[in-house]
Amino acid sequence: MERRGAAAGGDVCVCRTVFPAHANHRGELSAGQLLKWMDAAACLAAEKHAGVSCVTASMDDIQFEEAARVGQIITIKAKVNRAFKTSMEVGIKVTVQDVLTNVEKIVSVAYATYVAKPVGAGKIELEPVKLLSTDDHLEHTLAIERRRIRLGYEQVFQNLMQESNKEGDYYGTFEEEDTVSTDLTHVQSIELVQPPHANHHGNTFGGQIMAWMETVASISASRLCHSYPVLKSVNMFKFWGPSVVGDRLVFNAIVNNTFRNSVEVGVRVEAYNCEEWIKDQARHINSAFLIFNSVNDKGELLTFPRIKPTTKDGMRRYHGAIARRKIRLARKCMLSAKEKPSDPWETSNQAYVTYSNIAALTHLAAKPAWEITGTLDDIKIWTHEEGDVLSLKVEMQVKIPSHLAFSLLSDFTFRQQWDKHFLTCEVLQAVNEDEKIYYVTSPPMTGHKPRDFVILVSQRQPCKPSEPYAVAVKSVTLTSMPPSPEYCRSEILCAGFQIYSDSNSSCTVCYFNQVTSGVMPYLAANLTGSSKSIEDTALECIKFLELKGSKY
Repeated sequence: MERRGAAAGGDVCVCRTVFPAHANHRGELSAGQLLKWMDAAACLAAEKHAGVSCVTASMDDIQFEEAARVGQIITIKAKVNRAFKTSMEVGIKVTVQDVLTNVEKIVSVAYATYVAKPVGAGKIELEPVKLLSTDDHLEHTLAIERRRIRLGYEQVFQNLMQESNKEGDYYGTFEEEDTVSTDLTHVQSIELVQPPHANHHGNTFGGQIMAWMETVASISASRLCHSYPVLKSVNMFKFWGPSVVGDRLVFNAIVNNTFRNSVEVGVRVEAYNCEEWIKDQARHINSAFLIFNSVNDKGELLTFPRIKPTTKDGMRRYHGAIARRKIRLARKCMLSAKEKPSDPWETSNQAYVTYSNIAALTHLAAKPAWEITGTLDDIKIWTHEEGDVLSLKVEMQVKIPSHLAFSLLSDFTFRQQWDKHFLTCEVLQAVNEDEKIYYVTSPPMTGHKPRDFVILVSQRQPCKPSEPYAVAVKSVTLTSMPPSPEYCRSEILCAGFQIYSDSNSSCTVCYFNQVTSGVMPYLAANLTGSSKSIEDTALECIKFLELKGSKY
């Protein structure tokens, strides 16, 4: 097996001026053209790292935040975040700059997966990416979490579809006079793949296929809104197979559902060579779901009419659009942290809650300029200030192997044995082998009610020896566990452990906590020297770990 890869990974920066040929009727860069540029830049980054040709495997959900206009400059930065055995995650950041004002805005941030194509019949194993900066380390760690979301997406979607199916296929709800049959939105287009559409190996550019899909989906959406729709997001382009020069690509687009100011269009792409074309033997090479808005001359959002599925497959697509919208909204809420859904732990949100849990801890640990505020034997206490946010870090040297420390610290039912701030702790839900939801009560502070928490604990083992074990903690909302008048419901914004292996018999345990009002009194007392509560808890943690570890 041949190992390939540039040690420093692939970093590519591409600048483009938006000309009229790239724009739509409004003078804005067309989404299809932008997708082509994004794919080309990301492919260059992937090939720079792999040292061989690469093909697009998938592109995660894409959100378009800003429009670029004729005369403005588009900058596309692409970087390999992590290399797996034969595939890579490439991060893509698109910004637009106005030449006259010099103002720069983010257009889109996306993540794509590329696969290295072996030369001949041999196999390729990619070299790891060399991490040169804090941001490199951060994206490298989070790439694993994003990969978990990709792999788990289909299961989440199927669970939501099963929930929808329990409600039944109620055709009666579509009898309103203002509904539009989905049949009227069906659009088919055929493209012949020619040499300019393909790379030097004859494989069709993934970005070219995306651009064609955007065109046919836009036509489908326009049949509902009777205006020019604007692409706002894409639900994961996934390539199921290749196409080559000479193939006929058949694009079928149809509206799946409308949501007042937005519409989802599904596009299926099938490929045929000459022989398959005659025999009508299609190869399904790609599917995607594109979400459009439509605006009037004043820039106000237009309302889409309700649609009426006319077949069983149409009903499946109708409910599928609802499921994807739930996942999309969950992602928006969890990853932006700008708002909380009514129940962050419903089926559609689980993957994104766990991602944000691990991501928040990783971001907190990676922050620069931690200041040491206290030391005691094998314990160091650090603080970090950023605006009005204060964070705490406690570093402990423990004489047990890292995997044992991880096992003991990730099981929060042990927490009462060393942390006096945990009065009771019970498992509410074992989501999977890496995630559990706990209900915790804490003793009261002077003059206050006892506190309680509903927390998600996510645990991750390292992919390689130099990476830490991680145990991330954050509060979540469960409709089945509402606040009680007996307790003051408190919140953990971001907390947890990172555990680094020092030797076969010792490790460094780092505890992090983004300080909330509940923690502030303990930290303030420690910083002023009037209390040693944090050091005492850390000493108890070390004692607990080493005592338990000696029994293994």
